Amino acid sequence: MVPMPVTERVALREWAPDDVDGAFAVYGTATVTDWLVPSMPSVADLAAMRRVLAQWIEEQRETTPPLGRWAFEHRESGEVIGGAELRLLPPHYEDVEVAWHLRPNSWGQGYAKEATGALIRWAFAHEAVELFAVVDPLNDRAHRTAERLGMDWVGETTKYYDRPLHVYRIRPGDLD
Repeated sequence: MVPMPVTERVALREWAPDDVDGAFAVYGTATVTDWLVPSMPSVADLAAMRRVLAQWIEEQRETTPPLGRWAFEHRESGEVIGGAELRLLPPHYEDVEVAWHLRPNSWGQGYAKEATGALIRWAFAHEAVELFAVVDPLNDRAHRTAERLGMDWVGETTKYYDRPLHVYRIRPGDLD
């Protein structure tokens, strides 16, 4: 098994119960959750975040790579600065989505590209053949990140979550 990626500034690792504060800084923030696909309301409080983390940790035990959900940990500070996931997309559950979420005070510093790029390479090492990002049409940050990751624009669709989404794709041959 290929170990989880570590970059110069970010380590990807499984979520842990002690990550509740860092996870809440991401998923308890409307400026993050308003853009999530599928839609997810902001986590209301730390108790709710503990329950969500417990569910994610339990699901991870039964998930086979490359699928899963991970924390982005800043290597220098040890803080959780975001999360990522690789999951099967509805309705046929054949296409694999790569998704990234960062806490707002980590935006604009290149962490999403750095960590998600490493996750993409890790997924391809686990024999993924292509990955998709589905983005709200108005989420300019996510569009720019998908492009910086080398993902190709595929088009707009309502196929995945019954709402208009922009779709990007990357394959192993697209990597630098």
